[in-house]
Amino acid sequence: MRKKLAAGNWKMNGLQSSLGEIAALAELIGQPNCDVLLCTPATLINSAAQVADKSAINIGAQDCHANETGAHTGEISADMIVDAGGKYVILGHSERRADHRESDACVRDKTRAAWAAGLTAIVCVGETLEQREASNTLDIIGGQLATSIPDKATAETLVVAYEPVWAIGTGLTPTLDQIGEVHDFIRARLERRFGEGVGRSVRVLYGGSMNPKNAAEIATVSNVDGGLVGGASLKAADFAQIVDALSNA
Repeated sequence: MRKKLAAGNWKMNGLQSSLGEIAALAELIGQPNCDVLLCTPATLINSAAQVADKSAINIGAQDCHANETGAHTGEISADMIVDAGGKYVILGHSERRADHRESDACVRDKTRAAWAAGLTAIVCVGETLEQREASNTLDIIGGQLATSIPDKATAETLVVAYEPVWAIGTGLTPTLDQIGEVHDFIRARLERRFGEGVGRSVRVLYGGSMNPKNAAEIATVSNVDGGLVGGASLKAADFAQIVDALSNA
């Protein structure tokens, strides 16, 4: 049985004054029946890790560079994330792919770097509205899975997040059948590539406008092992409801 994961992505939100939300979340959720993660801006990783210490909350980052060190102004390495107290890193998010033109090969190289540093990589895949309307969803996702994820993945090093790009931040949500089709497809591809043992144990998250109102329903869908949550993770009261929904799924 795969343990659910409630992963929050704060994106470019959060100041030192926001750390109180982490403390409040820790109080609200106690010791839930799912794993909990908040991926904060890089400026907050160390402070967030200190606030979350001895609670059920893990802290992670939203990106890393593929190199360990070097002349890469403005970037952070996987080792820096670990040094600051992070345990996970989101890679290949649709906003990174679009805004920074990150290719599947770039995501793969970053994932290798994350693994080398001891981080768990949450590798994001997903289709645009145009691709879905052209009935190319599974082809697009299959290609992203094949090229973005390095060989030798394990359940400890890899989480896959399906994020329909057209549903992120729009309030739009695919039907449960649409979500299930994609998650079942991802599971089959993972099993085919990495074997049944690893393929069945890697968690697959849903990442498209999950919120307190729809989390419980989405969590019942086949092969949905949790959520990658954006805006609803910024407030402790909202994210705690999602944690509770996933804990009881």
